[in-house]
Amino acid sequence: MTISEKKKLERHTFRTLRDEISLSQRENVEKNVKLYVDSFINEYKNISYIAIYWPLRNEVDIRSLKEKFSLALPKCKDKNELLFYPWDKKPFTKDSEGIPSPNNSFSLSYNQISMIFVPCLSVDKKLTRLGYGGGYFDKLRKDHNWRNVPCIGVLTSNCVSTMPLTRAEWDIPLSGFITEKEIFV
Repeated sequence: MTISEKKKLERHTFRTLRDEISLSQRENVEKNVKLYVDSFINEYKNISYIAIYWPLRNEVDIRSLKEKFSLALPKCKDKNELLFYPWDKKPFTKDSEGIPSPNNSFSLSYNQISMIFVPCLSVDKKLTRLGYGGGYFDKLRKDHNWRNVPCIGVLTSNCVSTMPLTRAEWDIPLSGFITEKEIFV
């Protein structure tokens, strides 16, 4: 079985598990994300943008961070590039993947972003992330400057794999992950 076929099976398994999560589980993950951000700020004091994602398909919704922090959202461009843009008051447009994203003319650089939160179908204890297969976050983090920005997975505990996930040579491990039960960063 190829890496691609193994990942396809893993995606199916963890998508099914994620579809079983309750609203309260997702809300408790959101609470832990906020706890982590507050502790990060207490340690580093001065932060710039926090990069998050627009939630899709039962992903944990952490957009409420906007009440207290300056946020950036991703925009997929031309099937091979992911850029982050400030979330401002302008209306959104859909990116190349059909996901709502900011309609700004300037993107943010790695030194303008303090941390990145990414959605996960699954993650294992070696911090290998299972996403949807587009490779956008791995392509971004291939650049060492972007890799130095903490990149933290967001998911519920039932989707944390007890077995190592299939890892391709281009997969870049996360900095940690947050569930409703743990902050593993």
